[in-house]
Amino acid sequence: MVEIDINPLLAGPAGVLALDARVKLTAAKRGLERLAIRPYPVELEEDVRIEDGPVLRLRPIRPEDEPALMRFFDRLSPETVRMRFFTSMKQLSHALAAQLTQIDYDRQMAFVLAEPGPAGPSEIHGVVRLAADPDGEQAEYAVTVEDSMTGHGIGRLLMRRLIAYAGKRGLKQIFGEVLAENATMLDFCRHLGFRIEASPEGSALMHTRLTIS
Repeated sequence: MVEIDINPLLAGPAGVLALDARVKLTAAKRGLERLAIRPYPVELEEDVRIEDGPVLRLRPIRPEDEPALMRFFDRLSPETVRMRFFTSMKQLSHALAAQLTQIDYDRQMAFVLAEPGPAGPSEIHGVVRLAADPDGEQAEYAVTVEDSMTGHGIGRLLMRRLIAYAGKRGLKQIFGEVLAENATMLDFCRHLGFRIEASPEGSALMHTRLTIS
């Protein structure tokens, strides 16, 4: 829908009455034909074998993942939490966990690498997420991997999956802020082709940006 014009619109003690209305529609952007609320994208689920490890399930996050996400957070080291959230956090609140799991699949996406099985009981070992701007031109990313699972290529797997998804959605760029002291993440971004420069948010941060071809 492009616009809607209701004229006249009568309001009184008994309620509101629209006597005439005009609605202007336009074709959906290619690849975005959808319902008003985008359903869970089951077609994005896949089984993957991690390096020197078992087969895990790579899938979009579900609202039912909230308890698993909170357990995942509890297994992160304080340093990993600080690098991800730029502050110290002892626990993931219910409100924040709900916000991170109950997403709008139209403007957001979060992939989890989890044990096979239903969402909730199945443990999560890595999360990567994307939040697009309203015009769908660019999106901010974030990635977190469980400390005990580092060294198995999980971060690279998640980011490449997210970049491929961003390309299919028609995004032109993805970007994120990284602490300047986080040399490991900055090297990781360089390896993936991100451009890295000083962040306007402050000297403690670096701005990373990848143009999607």
